[in-house]
Amino acid sequence: MPTPALFAFRFSIAYRLAGLPFGVTPRTAAVSVDGGQFALRFGPWRLRTPLDNVVSTELTGPFALLKTAGPAHLSLRDRGLTCATNGKRGICVRFADPVSGIEPIGVLRHPAVTVTVADLEGLADVLAAVRRS
Repeated sequence: MPTPALFAFRFSIAYRLAGLPFGVTPRTAAVSVDGGQFALRFGPWRLRTPLDNVVSTELTGPFALLKTAGPAHLSLRDRGLTCATNGKRGICVRFADPVSGIEPIGVLRHPAVTVTVADLEGLADVLAAVRRS
């Protein structure tokens, strides 16, 4: 099992300003891998799932500012969740069983979440190590 890891988001100025009204700031946005759990905090939005539910990762981007800046975004095409703090690159984390995250009662379930953490490769490596173990 890998060492517990915390991944901060990489904020661009435009995304930082767009996130402020929604409570998305460097202090309120992070991904953690700890205690057998993958956990995301993005302002008021939360997502948590056991690490054995993570099935793959994929580097993605770039992203359109108007489609991804500000709050967490739901894809109407595939119900994926996007938590973006820059438009350059992110990592899409796919789940075996969809998880809740965009709304508080958990009716909507997400097959994947895309996050724009500063250390994309580090997060991918930690999750790959978990899948190998």
